Amino acid sequence: MRIFQWLPLVISLGVMAPAQAKVITRTVEYKDGSVTLEGFLALPASGSGKAPGVLVVHEWMGLNPYVKKRAEMLAELGFVAFAADIYGKGVRPSTPEEAAKTAGIYKADRPLLRKRAALALAELRKQPQVDGAKVDAIGYCFGGATVLELARAGADLNGVVSFHGSLDTPTPADAKNIKAKVLVLHGADDPYVPAKDVAAFEDEMRAGGTDWQLVKYSNAVHSFTDKGAGNDNTKGAAYNASADRRSWDAMRAFFRETLGR
Repeated sequence: MRIFQWLPLVISLGVMAPAQAKVITRTVEYKDGSVTLEGFLALPASGSGKAPGVLVVHEWMGLNPYVKKRAEMLAELGFVAFAADIYGKGVRPSTPEEAAKTAGIYKADRPLLRKRAALALAELRKQPQVDGAKVDAIGYCFGGATVLELARAGADLNGVVSFHGSLDTPTPADAKNIKAKVLVLHGADDPYVPAKDVAAFEDEMRAGGTDWQLVKYSNAVHSFTDKGAGNDNTKGAAYNASADRRSWDAMRAFFRETLGR
């Protein structure tokens, strides 16, 4: 009988009732012809019915723990998040030099970049939990440039968000194809995105008739959302806690407008 006397206390202390996971994750393989791509899906563990979807595109280091964590954070907010694999299964640069070489392939071939992003978007929409009428795309650094190119290609998206991404494009006239609302979150002191690129982007958006916003964060350089970038602004890429927090909040406000959540 003593066992049963202690049972309520044990349960109340959580010993026999572990917390439920907030997020369900799994790897998803998809194809570009003969090339296998390996994305990462994060789903809310609770809730019924369909949820808005968010495509997440990685930095130049490829589909790594950082971008997977961002996908999980989105799932915790109730979104179905799919982290794209632009490079292909097993292509995961381990040094900045490798990353620059790999990212350079896609920077030089924007049609291929757009195609890989579009395939990931299609894979997200295939998920039965996704409300196909409510889909946005976000990206970091290389990924920020990628989601802007996806928008320029005329992708059916409610909105796109670029975090410290490149803004230049070889086809600025394609802004006329943009259907999505655009939010650019930019480090005001980012040496990799010079003022002339910012000005050219603004001109491009105006000429295309795009619904766009560009927010600059003071004392922020490239990679300001990534703690792994360190905190030395003189290196050109560094973490900035306030810019990280403010940009995430700006994204959430944008989602309330574009996705209703």
